[in-house]
Amino acid sequence: MAQKIIIVGAGIIGASLAFHLSRAGAEVTVFEATQPASAATGRSFGWINASFYANPAHHRLRAASMQAWHRQSALLPEAAPNWQGCLWWEEEGAGLSRKAADLAALGYPVDALTGAEVAALEPSLAQPPAQALRFPTEGAVEPAALTRALLSASGAKVHAGLFVKSLIEKSGQITGVRTAIGPFAADHVILATGTATPALLTPLGLDLPMLTRPGVLLHTKPVPWRLHHIIVTPHQEIRQDAAGHILAPAAANHQADTTETVPDPHALIDATLSRLRALFNAELALDRYVIGYRPVPGDGLPVVGLARAGLSLAVTHSGVTLAAGIAEALTAEITGQGDSPLLADFRPARLLSAR
Repeated sequence: MAQKIIIVGAGIIGASLAFHLSRAGAEVTVFEATQPASAATGRSFGWINASFYANPAHHRLRAASMQAWHRQSALLPEAAPNWQGCLWWEEEGAGLSRKAADLAALGYPVDALTGAEVAALEPSLAQPPAQALRFPTEGAVEPAALTRALLSASGAKVHAGLFVKSLIEKSGQITGVRTAIGPFAADHVILATGTATPALLTPLGLDLPMLTRPGVLLHTKPVPWRLHHIIVTPHQEIRQDAAGHILAPAAANHQADTTETVPDPHALIDATLSRLRALFNAELALDRYVIGYRPVPGDGLPVVGLARAGLSLAVTHSGVTLAAGIAEALTAEITGQGDSPLLADFRPARLLSAR
């Protein structure tokens, strides 16, 4: 008899879990309070990388997830990432050399480029740096489109617009969820609910600390010229989508940004557009911007795995980078294939506390 799995949350992590668990033979039901990819996923920059990391274990998880993306793409080629690589000069001089050495020591592909080489690779840059690093294995996805493709390919039953009010617990075991239209039973429940996770854990007497990490992401109107890489400057992360829009988070070092409020998004957007116009010597106009809240656990690291009998968590930033790897590893664990060493440092127990 197929294992009944309920996934709460239809962002990129929930969708990836639905895809892998269904392929493993589980009967999967997904609940989403609004629409798929409507929260952090739909407001994500979409960069897949392991050049940003908190510690060696975090780097291993990110690098392994990049490989998992390639395996997943072979199964779902129409929604595959664009592995265009990244040009990075967020730091200069000694900082750039240290970054190259640290990544090389971890076995991560990295090339040192001169300013002339950068200019040849990206002729649209009006202000190429004196030197940069190239991370050739990195890529990007359109997260909302990929989330929808994963859910469709999974064959899971998706309840969009149906809010999960609480989890059902019997004798210390999570056995399902309560919704506005009644209870649903499951052999295992997974919370891929991002910033909404603590509210679902509180009635169980569990506290999961989360950081407040809002982010502003702007999209310019389409331009005819092309960027061939993801670009990371001291002030900006930048990429271009297939329709020609330039995407840029309105904060330096977006992935490690510690800002807790967005007091004036328009000032951030104006400053970002000014930097982009100078970088490309081009007139760029705002198409739209979004404000999203990144699901960052209290210590900044992923929270993945068993939280209580019958209940697993999958809460992290960056979900885009880690979705495929987390889905593979957690699927193997839930279907009885043993604990994943990749998740050993990211178990919920390190942060969960009784209320």
